Amino acid sequence: MSALPLDAAGLPHEASGARSCLPTPVRRGVRVALPVALALLALPLVTAAHHARPAPYGDRLTVHTRAAGTGTEPGLRIRGRAVEAYDTGGGGPRWTYTRAGRRPVTVLPAPGHALTLWDDGLVTDTARADGSSVRWHRAIPQSAPWLRGPAARGGAGVLQPLTPGARMLAVVTPHRIAAYRTADGDLRWVLPARRGCAFEPARSVRHGAALLLAQPCTSATAAWTAQVIAVDDYGRIVPGRTPLGNGDVRRGAGRGPRPEK
Repeated sequence: MSALPLDAAGLPHEASGARSCLPTPVRRGVRVALPVALALLALPLVTAAHHARPAPYGDRLTVHTRAAGTGTEPGLRIRGRAVEAYDTGGGGPRWTYTRAGRRPVTVLPAPGHALTLWDDGLVTDTARADGSSVRWHRAIPQSAPWLRGPAARGGAGVLQPLTPGARMLAVVTPHRIAAYRTADGDLRWVLPARRGCAFEPARSVRHGAALLLAQPCTSATAAWTAQVIAVDDYGRIVPGRTPLGNGDVRRGAGRGPRPEK
């Protein structure tokens, strides 16, 4: 029995002829359909990978109930390793906020804001009413080891509002005071501690618009006046100062224009 002659593709002429009988549009349709099918198969994998991406800073924000339109903001408390917003009427949770491997140290309630200090030295601002987002994160340098020790007193006095409604926030640590605009987390000014001295956030008192802070020094000859400082939303209060503005038009009303930082 003689072998069938082969064509250039190595197929018998009959097979080659049978293959050529396949209409050209059908072959083209097969070529188009294959990539589409592969793309459809890959879509669930892409979607799963998107949902599996870790949240920035390890954030996990869970909304339990919607309370839009009630006109009341929830209370705030720390429960375990979470910041919890709860209904002040019934006590039920509205939302919880956690960060992977981190623990909240203290939380400061403000109109529209839930300002939280974490044990890794991060300060966050969460939308207080509905827990819809974490608006900003700000890292406080050199603060994590101190926050985890007894000297921090559980973060007492670290978060200090500088204006009514906490439109400006001071973050006080032994090394420095940093002031942030809570609307957007913008850093407005930084005041380092005097050499040989350190701020003690827990030792503070308010006098009008001023915040007085203890700054004890190791030198026995340091004057007591050097160991107490006063600040407000424009920075350190000293005679004859010309403070930079903080973009707060309500504070500057009636005083003429102020320069922006």
